[in-house]
Parts: sequence; structure tokens; C-alpha cells
Amino acid sequence: MKLIGNWNYPTQIRFGQGRISELAGACAQTGMQRPLLVTDRGLANLPVTKQVLEIMDREGLGRASFSDVDPNPRDQNLEYGVRFFQDGRFDGVIAMGGGSGLDLAKLIAFMAKQTRPVWNFEDVGDNWTQANAEVIAPVVAIPTTAGTGSEVGRAAVITNTRTHQKKIIFHPRMMPSVVICDPELTIGLPPEMTAGTGMDAFVHCLEAYCAPAYHPMAQGIALEGMRLVKEFLPRAFRDGHDLEARAHMMSAATMGATAFQKGLGGIHSLAHAIGALHDCHHGTTNAILAPVVLRFNRPAIERQIERLAAYLGIEGGFDGFHAFVVELNSELRIPENLRALGAQPERIDEYAQLAFVDPTAPGNPVPLTMDAAKQLYAEAL
Repeated sequence: MKLIGNWNYPTQIRFGQGRISELAGACAQTGMQRPLLVTDRGLANLPVTKQVLEIMDREGLGRASFSDVDPNPRDQNLEYGVRFFQDGRFDGVIAMGGGSGLDLAKLIAFMAKQTRPVWNFEDVGDNWTQANAEVIAPVVAIPTTAGTGSEVGRAAVITNTRTHQKKIIFHPRMMPSVVICDPELTIGLPPEMTAGTGMDAFVHCLEAYCAPAYHPMAQGIALEGMRLVKEFLPRAFRDGHDLEARAHMMSAATMGATAFQKGLGGIHSLAHAIGALHDCHHGTTNAILAPVVLRFNRPAIERQIERLAAYLGIEGGFDGFHAFVVELNSELRIPENLRALGAQPERIDEYAQLAFVDPTAPGNPVPLTMDAAKQLYAEAL
């Protein structure tokens, strides 16, 4: 491990119950006068979205919205969204929802006035420097789940429909200018979505904690993020109106996305391939893969996991922690294997090829070869 790294921490976060009422002020802070609300199809007609649109309307911000967003956003969604933004002559984006809505909203704000294709800005090397930073529209982010942490991220994931690959698009200015984390907005989240998004936050923290890079601040954030998930995700799953649990899970989500600038790994690379081909929930896929990849990485991370287990009050070192993850999945009624998400054994070679070239694969503590990816998929199936 080399003691060198590039570190960046999140933006302004307005956290707490009822703070959605501050939306107009947040927009004014960024200079928005004509924002476009971007969310996903599932949220578009729910009371929480109507509440936000009413706030916008009441404060003279209009009530324009775009919701043509797939569960795993695709380049076609982005094309339609950019055209909608341009035709409406909007000057900023209110990003609302879970990871899919937030990611596509950030990409619309980023790409609306760029002249190069979105793939030119894939998170490889210094590709981001090709973007015109001066024309990126401001974003106010409103998460309605507690999982991806996209509200505090400088990147977004989008599927290339031609290659069936998920790509990570990065630019420092993609970070939302203001985030409103209001736990009341997550009250209506169903148990299965609470479980999947919560495990996404957990895996973000876990892979960041295990990544072989030097970032002690991210390491500490990941550690505490996992403690919050351990303590409060089961509570939020059992009682969706437990506002304290919902609030702590929102914190855990932002902590996971802050921590994973240290790195992600095999869980994410394997999950990205399944999500791109089967359009399944990313957090749920991560949860299924976590115990399998943990075992694979054991030679490189055993001592770290022993320290983590001690911090979390889990007995038995690595084995105890592994058992805890399996038991947590069971408690949250996470499916036992990838077949439940539509994955097929005869397509293992196809999955492995996509996972092997995924940008998160190099961050795995144990090198993720093609043969290793095939073996892991076989176990997870």
C-alpha cells in the first residue's frame, strides 16, 4: 500500500426531519430560477413527489418534471432527458429519488450543454478534463431511499445499451450543490426496498473498508457506516415508520458514498453485470454477492475483518462476521442466490466478461481474473 491518495469530501447537506420545506432556499442558493425535477417512474405519481412539486409551484419555481428513468438508467433515458431539459430551457435540476433517479438527474445536468458523447467522460484516467465545466447545470439532490448515496457522489452509473455494460461517468462538478436529507421522505419505502437499498449502503462501506488504497478518513467513515446499518437497518425493515432508524440509515447511505472514493471491488463488478443484463435491483444483487466475495477475499482482508468484527461487537473474527452478513440477508428476506433475479448458469461466461472489464474490478483486494469471476458467479447462482 502506497501512502498517497486524492481525497474529496461531500457538499452541503441539510439533514433532518421536515427540511424539505427549505427546497426553495436551496435552489436560490445555487442560482436556479427554472429547475427541472427529475425522478423515476415509480416515484412520479406518489404523494412525496406531489409534495415537492407543490413546494416548487408555491415558491414560483414551476412544476416541470421528467420521470422517464429505468431502474438501471440507460443511455436512451439520458438522451430523452437532455432533450427535455434543453427544450424547456431549464437552468438547473432537482434530483429526487433513489440511485436511478439521482444518477440520471446528475447526468442530465452534466450533459445538457456538453458537445462530446457521454462515453468520453467515463471514469478512466483524466477523461473528465475533456468536459466543459462552465456549462454544467447546478443540482439540488433529495434522496428518498437510504442506499446508493448518489446525492453526495461525483459520478453516475449508466448502461450502454449497445454493449450491455454499465459505465461510471465522473466529473467533480457532478456533485450536487445542496443535499436535502429529510428522513420523512423515506417513510413510504416498502420493506423489500428498505432491505435492498440498506444493503447497498452496507456493501459500499464494506468494499471501501477493504479496498487496498490509503484513505484513513474514508476508512473511519466506512467503519461507522457499517455500525449504523447493523443497528438500524433491521429496525427500519421491521417498522417503516421508525423515524430514528430511517434517519440513521440516510446517514449511513451518505457515509457509504463518501467512503467509496477509497475504492469498490468484486461485489460491485459482479453486480453491475447482472444488473445491466437483467435490470434487477443493484443493492439486492450486492447483498446476494457479498458473502461469496467475502470468502474469496479472505486471504487479503482477514485481519481487517477481525478488527471490523470487534468494533461491531461480533464474536468469531472473520467467520463470525461472514455469518453475520448471511444472517442479516436472511433477516431482511434477501433472495438466497442470483437465480432469483433472473440470472442463468448458462450465461456465466457472458457475466464474467462484463465483470472482468468493469471499472470497479481493479479495486478488489484479491485480483479478479476471468476464472475467478466465473467461479464466484457459479457459487452465487
